[in-house]
Order: sequence, then structure tokens, then C-alpha cells
Amino acid sequence: MSFSWKVLAAAAATAALLSGCSSVSLDESAKDGTLAGSASGQQTQTVTNPFVDPANALSQRSVYFAFDSYEVEPEYLANVEAHAKWLLAHPTVKIVIQGNTDERGGREYNLALGQKRSEAVKQRMQLLGVPSENIEAVSFGKEKPVAFGHSDEAWAQNRRADIVYPVEVINGLAK
Repeated sequence: MSFSWKVLAAAAATAALLSGCSSVSLDESAKDGTLAGSASGQQTQTVTNPFVDPANALSQRSVYFAFDSYEVEPEYLANVEAHAKWLLAHPTVKIVIQGNTDERGGREYNLALGQKRSEAVKQRMQLLGVPSENIEAVSFGKEKPVAFGHSDEAWAQNRRADIVYPVEVINGLAK
């Protein structure tokens, strides 16, 4: 049996190319907002970021309103309360509540209505103990729609107040 350097070189080159093409498996927990770690090396504990966990009220950061209304509907009170409790436990965090409207109505009217919506959510949080200075209420009126279209469904999605946290809070980096 004769030994061929050409065959050996070709096999080595093929192996090198194939090893360079291997895929890297992403940790599924990084995709769903969970953090995994081990203190002892034997046990793994999973902690879920509440701002990205769909089962947690903190991931619901929009409060929706009826047409031409700035009254916080009863179905959103639990979400507002969950955010207020979190803010009370993290007193250095400051948030912005952004009031929005659908496209119907004039610019000035919608800016005023959006402001009333953000102020209504802010007032609910203040009643639950969150200091006023930790909450800024602003209005975008009809300028920042999340749904485009001229239907009841699109308009309903745009009549909202968004609770906006600093990026480091959403990414789980703030304490």
C-alpha cells in the first residue's frame, strides 16, 4: 500500500474546511429573556426578566383607551398597579408615559388628549405611592401610531399610553 502525500493533504484541507463551517448553537435562554447561572457549578437557576416575560404584567406596557376618552379602564388597573409596585421597589428608576391617539381629530386636540391619557396613568401610579418626580407624562398625539390603517382595529391600537422604562431596565441591567 503506497502512501500518497496528495491524498493526505486533501483530507487535511477538507477536515479544516469542515471544522470552520461548524455552526454555533445559540442559547435558547438568550432569545426568551432568561438568564441562567450556577453558583456552585452543580445547580443551575433560571431567572426570567419580567419585562420580556409575556406571563408577567410588567411586559404589558401599554394602557388602551376608548374613543375620545382618557379614563383608565378597569381591565388595565392590575397592569398599572404592577408597574407601580415595581417602581416603588426601585425608587431610582424614572419612567416616561407617552400618551397617543388615533388619527382622527386635529393635531392640537390629539396632543391634548394624549397628554390627558399619560397624566391619567401617571395619576394612578401616584395614588399607589410612586413619586411624581419619577414619572414624566408626555403626549405624541397621533404622531406615533403602532398600527397603520383606517379601521376600528388600527384606531383602537393607537389609542394608548405607553409606559417607557430606560433601556438598561428593559435589558435587565438596572437594579
